[in-house]
Amino acid sequence: MAKSLRLSEKWFQRGLWVVALVFASFLIGLGSAVVDDLPQVEQRLELDDFLDLSTVQPLRLEQEALHSVQRKTIEARDQAQLQWQKARSDTQAARDNFNSWIATRSATQRSEQDPDVIRRTQELEQLRALERKAQQQLQDQEQILLNTRQQAQRVSNTLGEIERDAHERLNKAERAQELRVFLYRLAITLPLLALAGWLFVKKRKSTWWPFVWGFIFFALFAFFVELVPYLPSYGGYVRYAVGIVLTVLIGRWAIVALQRYLERQRQAEALPASERRTQMTYDKAWTHLSKGVCPGCERPVDLKDGVTDFCPHCGIGLFEPCTACNARKSTFAKFCFSCGTHAPAASLEERKT
Repeated sequence: MAKSLRLSEKWFQRGLWVVALVFASFLIGLGSAVVDDLPQVEQRLELDDFLDLSTVQPLRLEQEALHSVQRKTIEARDQAQLQWQKARSDTQAARDNFNSWIATRSATQRSEQDPDVIRRTQELEQLRALERKAQQQLQDQEQILLNTRQQAQRVSNTLGEIERDAHERLNKAERAQELRVFLYRLAITLPLLALAGWLFVKKRKSTWWPFVWGFIFFALFAFFVELVPYLPSYGGYVRYAVGIVLTVLIGRWAIVALQRYLERQRQAEALPASERRTQMTYDKAWTHLSKGVCPGCERPVDLKDGVTDFCPHCGIGLFEPCTACNARKSTFAKFCFSCGTHAPAASLEERKT
């Protein structure tokens, strides 16, 4: 169709498409703002909404206190372990020195009565006592830590059981809330889509077509961007089912439209060529001719061979000689391209009948 339009008309058409797109963009912006505010009509759900706080809060406080005790016990345990390691090192060093001293000195037969031996033995025993004391402190801290961890685990298990039940109820409530929000979106989007379908069928070629197409673009965006991604899944059953239903509906519409189109074409081809020509618009005829297609039956025709004057499929006249200069011209041209004579009302096939 673009080749049959006037130059200014082409630019007006492009400008009107820009108007349609701009109009659609503003509608999309307004619709997105409305849809984004839809979740605010529902209260935000939290886990605490499904818990008995009079039971849970003391457990949480106890758990927090036990964790605090654990941290402090770990620090005390680490300090006790360092003290025990230091005491053990001191005892080992003292034992090694004592053994070396015993081996190198000249002990009497009654070395157990030697004051130096007795003193060094007592010092070694004191170090051993300090080591045992440090070890006992370490074991005490480890016992406290073990008891605390076990108690914290019991509290955590109790809380876990309570919160698991609450999570199940929370998930169920969130699914119900998502469904309600989706229904809000559907209540807004579905009428828009229905109106867009009506406009597409009835008004897409009207004088105000830029606004019609702008609204259609907006409705399609609202459906495929604002609605479809929020369609509840339920394991995929809902989305697949909706996909099947939409495919069947669209496919049925396409099949019915195709059958109606073919039936219209068969009825049109059964009419006399002169009557078919009167039902054909000038722009539509030239649009088909520019694509190498017969305007009457819309089948491919070789229009450049210089000899084909009639469509071999439906018989409609495509070329005829000019009544003034006898130049071969299109029967759909209003003026002869060679001499500029206005084309007569009667076509070639009418004159031959």
